[in-house]
Amino acid sequence: MSANASEKLTVIALAAGKGTRMKSPLPKVLHPVAGRPMIEKVILASKQAGASEVRVIVGHGQNLVRQVVEPMGVACYVQDEQLGTAHAVRCAKPENIEGDVVIMNGDHPLIEASDIKDFLRIFRDEKCDLAVVTAEIKTPGEFGRIVRHKGDLAAIVEAKDASAETLKIKEINTGIYIAKGSVLAEYLPQIKNNNAKKEFYITDLIALCIQDKLRVQAIKATPKVAVGVNNQVELAKATRLIFKRKAMRLMEDGVLMIDPRTTYVEESVNIGAGTVLYPNVFIRGRTNIGSFSVVESNSFISDCEIGDSVQVRGGCYLESSKLHNKVSVGPYARLRPETEIFEEAHVGNFVEMKKTKFGKKSKAGHLTYLGDAEVGEEVNVGCGTITCNYAADRKKYKTKIGNRVFVGSDTQFIAPIQIGDDAVIGSGSTITKDVPAKALAVARGKQFVKENYAVKSSEDTESKE
Repeated sequence: MSANASEKLTVIALAAGKGTRMKSPLPKVLHPVAGRPMIEKVILASKQAGASEVRVIVGHGQNLVRQVVEPMGVACYVQDEQLGTAHAVRCAKPENIEGDVVIMNGDHPLIEASDIKDFLRIFRDEKCDLAVVTAEIKTPGEFGRIVRHKGDLAAIVEAKDASAETLKIKEINTGIYIAKGSVLAEYLPQIKNNNAKKEFYITDLIALCIQDKLRVQAIKATPKVAVGVNNQVELAKATRLIFKRKAMRLMEDGVLMIDPRTTYVEESVNIGAGTVLYPNVFIRGRTNIGSFSVVESNSFISDCEIGDSVQVRGGCYLESSKLHNKVSVGPYARLRPETEIFEEAHVGNFVEMKKTKFGKKSKAGHLTYLGDAEVGEEVNVGCGTITCNYAADRKKYKTKIGNRVFVGSDTQFIAPIQIGDDAVIGSGSTITKDVPAKALAVARGKQFVKENYAVKSSEDTESKE
């Protein structure tokens, strides 16, 4: 054993089950909790707790599970047959693990790095060989009960095997275990499948180690670590709890929430103090929002960088965009990926932008589409303006508009095209050629007026008779 082996941590996450009670074709551990697959939350908590290696046991839907977990830098081990929890752990080849091992289920999305650190610290301080993490809950239901003798762990009794007296016990087995790698290597092969289901249960490990007088302990943790997901109702409950936890932390850091019960912010989001979130807001992914900004109701924000004092008005849909300080957007604006709005610019109602840079103090008030465009500073874009970026050759071309350009309403720019600084584009124009700086461009049919054209109505005829 290496010198630092005692401090090494490996996590084994059990994720091979089918999850039949979910009644879904998706593997259970891939069901999203607060926007992310629940197995992802377990892996992230493990890594943040200091795990040098995470081994994920896969089985049902393993190809789908691998696509999610392997990019996170974990190793997958296959459990071809579902022969019980001890068999699943053996599939992870614990005989070649040095140091301490935490075993947990992949369907416990509420667990955090701080939880793992806490019970690992107790395990090491108490010099344990094996430990089970427990929690006291009001309605233990089908959880296995923790039986103690003079305060020490005596046994884990499954609910179906428990007496009426044992069922009164509120302390339950969370399904999380900590063990020295050497203990798993020695005792897992000794577990028998002498039960009705002919499965190998990891709970039998407790009895074997107690029998051989190893240091075995039950470590109490908070009830949240016992929250597993086995059906759609529990999935929704876990999502609600995670959103609630995030809301509480944001409010503690100075974020104002008018109704935290209907404000949905994923754990990966960062928001500065003094920012106000209205009800029915959904903020997800790698989004960062600065201080003193406002996000109004029914807005969806994903993977965006938003500065200070930004106003996102109601009904906006923003994805993979960057908004600099003092920008205002909406209501009902849509910003698609690779859009960047610079300081003090205004994007109004029913404006859509895609892959567009929109300069400082520029304005697009309403009913406009700008795609594959670069717009300079202090530009006024009139209502109904369109950059026609997609051509008949099925390629996309860029529109470049200089500083202080005035674009009249109902203008179409046929890309590729470039408009110089201080140019003026007449309303109703279809611009197909570059416009030089300070020029006026008008491209529309000449107005023709024919007087006395209207046909006389029957009322006019009758009035003359």
